[in-house]
Amino acid sequence: MTETGEFTYRRVHRAPPELLFDCMTTPEHLARFWGPEGTTTPVGNIVVDLRPGGAFETTMVGADGSTHTMRAVYAEVDRPHRLVWIEPGVGGGMRTTVTFTDLGDGRTEVVTHQTNVPAAYRSAEARAGFATSLDRFDAYLADLQADRELH
Repeated sequence: MTETGEFTYRRVHRAPPELLFDCMTTPEHLARFWGPEGTTTPVGNIVVDLRPGGAFETTMVGADGSTHTMRAVYAEVDRPHRLVWIEPGVGGGMRTTVTFTDLGDGRTEVVTHQTNVPAAYRSAEARAGFATSLDRFDAYLADLQADRELH
């Protein structure tokens, strides 16, 4: 039996929940930040069938040309409040729940909670990679907000 764990990541963004939800569910947005620093996820490598039971798949490409594919199934889709997907082939079915809470002042708290996280994903290196992905999301959102303010 594989030991599994859980993690919770919290970030506050200066953006409305609708925009954040759309960034997490639109291939054109996901391609700009999905994956740890040093990887890319071309838009053609992203499948989003945004409905319970629908596919969510990404294939990240490393600087050395290596690839890593994530295959998940959406369990819940509640725009702009909650998004849940399960990766059945990872551990005991790793479950990722993302909640978007409007703080009422132009900011949104995004909480990513993962359960059934297998040992390979709990290493310091894997967690650091996940954190760089969140940093990339922060930077992309800042660019989006700056662009919106210009137009």
